[in-house]
Amino acid sequence: MYEYAAIPGTIACGWMSDRVFKGRRAPATILFMSLTLVAVVVYWLNGSGPIWIDYAALIAIGFLIYGPIMIIGLHALDLVPKKAAGTAAGFTGFFGYVFGSAIAGSGVGWIADRWGWNGVFVAMVACCILTIVFSAMTLGHKAESTSRG
Repeated sequence: MYEYAAIPGTIACGWMSDRVFKGRRAPATILFMSLTLVAVVVYWLNGSGPIWIDYAALIAIGFLIYGPIMIIGLHALDLVPKKAAGTAAGFTGFFGYVFGSAIAGSGVGWIADRWGWNGVFVAMVACCILTIVFSAMTLGHKAESTSRG
């Protein structure tokens, strides 16, 4: 259900950035990452609580996380001049796939071995907060495609 929830979540995030926030990517990213942060904390703190809370939190995380992942690439393209779009897409793809894949696999395991699962959740919370902070730095920017027409 985590992966299936990603489909409508990604569409909802894109729709919100275009329609609700009028081409501004940062507010949609901040909203979705703030809600992701809440869902991660709920999942973390549930411990041995009811299993349905774990399921609901995981479905919410799946719904909420893939939109910002998609928006990051689009936001990068919006932030640079048209002639630098290929470079921006390349950089976001490179860092997302190379470092993201490496850290998601071995990094999480390393953190869990060194600091336990609480350390993993602290790292996830920190990543959510950093995403919100870095996105907030671009709050004044609007997508070029919507500002022309």
